[in-house]
Amino acid sequence: MRLIFLGPPGAGKGTQAERICSTYGIIQLSTGDILRENRRNGTELGKLAQKYMDAGELVPDNIIIDMIKAELQKPALKTGYLLDGFPRTINQALALDSLLEEMNQKLDAVLILEVPNEELIKRLTARRTCKSCGKSYHLIFNPPRKENICDVCGGELFQRDDDKEEPILNRLKVYENQTKPLINYYTEKSIAKYINGVGDIDEIFTRIKAILDKV
Repeated sequence: MRLIFLGPPGAGKGTQAERICSTYGIIQLSTGDILRENRRNGTELGKLAQKYMDAGELVPDNIIIDMIKAELQKPALKTGYLLDGFPRTINQALALDSLLEEMNQKLDAVLILEVPNEELIKRLTARRTCKSCGKSYHLIFNPPRKENICDVCGGELFQRDDDKEEPILNRLKVYENQTKPLINYYTEKSIAKYINGVGDIDEIFTRIKAILDKV
């Protein structure tokens, strides 16, 4: 099974991706992880990417695609994979299409986790971090035992600037502008699968499973 997973910040994509991979025996491929691994291992692609990053520039699509190609050729990925964080643009989607055609592979589905902005803001603004040890909490899903006090070290909890409403609204706007054309692209190819991302974790996974069991 070969999948792409799309969803806005705060949609719970990470939690659901773990469940999907565990249930269907596939591997999650995050472009961020692939990039870090190549840099850490000092591969030629990693060194090339580092030059762009050192110059404060985005790593070009062709380098990312070459890294993904190298990953997809690994024997462990024969059973399938879930692409997370790629593609982000139409150009990247077209490049991925070309790569999969070259490798004689095809995508089974593009999962789109949908959550209204009001719910996303409620979730994202509820994050708190310990000033002393850095442990993260969530006032809705993972609250501290004592209000505003860290369970681990007793430090004071605070709300990071990027967890406040205005930066979150900006992130959601960027996601929508970048991703809407991509969603339309995969919808036209008839492989987009829309999932209601509101509800508890088990409920959402049941919806995902109902779709994947038919793929």
